[in-house]
Amino acid sequence: MFRRTISLALLACAPLAAEIRSLTILHTNDVHARLLPLENRNGGFAYLAAVIRRERAGCTDCILLNAGDLVQGTPVSTIFHGLPVYQIANLFGYSAATLGNHEFDYGWPQVRTFMDTANYPVVTANLANGAGRLFTAKPYVILTVNQLRVAVIGAMTEDLNILSTSKLLEDVHTLPLVETVRKYAAEVRGQADLIVLLAHITGPEEQRVLETMPEIPVAVTGHIHSGLTEAMSRNGRVLVRVKGYGEELGRLELKVDTEKKAPVSWTWKRIPVDSTRVEPAADVAREVQRWEDEVAARVDRPLAVSKRRFAKAEVKRLIEQALCQETGANFAFMNLGGVRDIVPQGQLLERNIWNIMPFDNRVVVGTFKGRDLPAVVTGGRKVEPDREYTLAVSDFTAANQGSAENLRTTGLKFPNDVGLMRDLLMDWFRKKKTIGD
Repeated sequence: MFRRTISLALLACAPLAAEIRSLTILHTNDVHARLLPLENRNGGFAYLAAVIRRERAGCTDCILLNAGDLVQGTPVSTIFHGLPVYQIANLFGYSAATLGNHEFDYGWPQVRTFMDTANYPVVTANLANGAGRLFTAKPYVILTVNQLRVAVIGAMTEDLNILSTSKLLEDVHTLPLVETVRKYAAEVRGQADLIVLLAHITGPEEQRVLETMPEIPVAVTGHIHSGLTEAMSRNGRVLVRVKGYGEELGRLELKVDTEKKAPVSWTWKRIPVDSTRVEPAADVAREVQRWEDEVAARVDRPLAVSKRRFAKAEVKRLIEQALCQETGANFAFMNLGGVRDIVPQGQLLERNIWNIMPFDNRVVVGTFKGRDLPAVVTGGRKVEPDREYTLAVSDFTAANQGSAENLRTTGLKFPNDVGLMRDLLMDWFRKKKTIGD
């Protein structure tokens, strides 16, 4: 009896054997309010919802995550400041999400409305206000699935300040990405079997996560619309990101060692959302149609005819041509990242301009000596150093002129506001009647 008692006591004190449990992470990023399928017939909220539901059917270890930028990019989002997009996306069944930089395009108070509207937790660990308080209610959330405790830590790119403007952010700012995420990873490690970083970050920041953060075994990211062709991995850790605009759903299947708190194996695939091969989710389709009907009368009016398709880099040049001709400026500059869609061949509608320029950017003009014009503006064209030239840009470019994507200089003043860029582009296309002759 004595020996049996000792044996039982030793057994009770012994650590439990490690378990290998499965976890499936379905994920999206940069959906950008594309309620309807794209020109290539991929995406569309009703079709994305159908693919999500198909992948979740019978899946007992699934969670669904979104890595930011749910809004901004279509008339429904611009006109109604993103709120219908969040309402419809509630039908997807997200388990958690993080914020993207474009959530702030309607001002930080609207982001609070988005978080109140979402029927799932929205977490970002390194976003704070001027008083140092976290912007979201929590930096992370712990999800329980298949008897696994999964800690999802949210994060925002440190480039937020140059991806937005001070009038939209006010005192909202990012904290150092690596340092902040590490702090919360240490805090949550004892409460979780696996830590997942859900981050809206740049390519170099993704590399930093993989190279310097061994405490993050799994990362699901967004911000770069092209997605990855294959998962990035280092020392058994994995990072995944799919194509934006709802063209793909990611499926990351993990086998998790609960003692090591890390995956022992994983597989990842990108699942296409092809509207020609998927039956739309009826409930989502009804909501999409309701909101599209709301805006159709405003944006589905004929505007011009395009003789050919213009890619985004070509649309940038069209916009610069329009800015010069509509304002009388000598030079114009449009940041490529601000061009959000192509110009298709055929009949153009006002909707096309809304898709190209969903932001409420304004056109501003300044006068500068030739020697002060940035090289990215002159493009090798000769200017007289002492002659004065006018330059038209967006207010976003004026506010972020020092960044690599913009003018790469500082100190230029643009005192003349000549109106909403979208309206200016509409007028130019309408006058041209035919594009691409």
